[in-house]
Amino acid sequence: MNRPISYDECNCFALRQAARHVTQIYERHLGSVGLTAAQFTILAKLARTPNLPMAELADAMVMERTTLVRAMKPLQRDGLVLAEAADHDNRTLLFSLTEKGETTFDQASVAWRAAQDEFEKKFGRARAKTLRAELFSITD
Repeated sequence: MNRPISYDECNCFALRQAARHVTQIYERHLGSVGLTAAQFTILAKLARTPNLPMAELADAMVMERTTLVRAMKPLQRDGLVLAEAADHDNRTLLFSLTEKGETTFDQASVAWRAAQDEFEKKFGRARAKTLRAELFSITD
């Protein structure tokens, strides 16, 4: 007979609960700029790597393409992200920040830093660094 699941032994539950808690911190700060945490991470990736094809962006974000398309719509609608057809293939869309997107990203980076500092103050800088390394190792 199977024993009942204990949530204190469930990795998925612990990760999702922690992710929701941390996301709330970041979204409280990023909300002042009008972005969600997910939108900020997309802008951050595009700020580092302009003209990124959809497939590569989805892989980098560890998102399904359909989920990424839904996430990109408000960013495009608000004039923060531009999608242009690639020269070599009109079916391939390349995403980059617009001038407004760059300005918004710069403003959001200040809010992100405040969220980062709040988290690290509560959790500890060294522990946060170790946690990031462990979490990134899961998706490497």
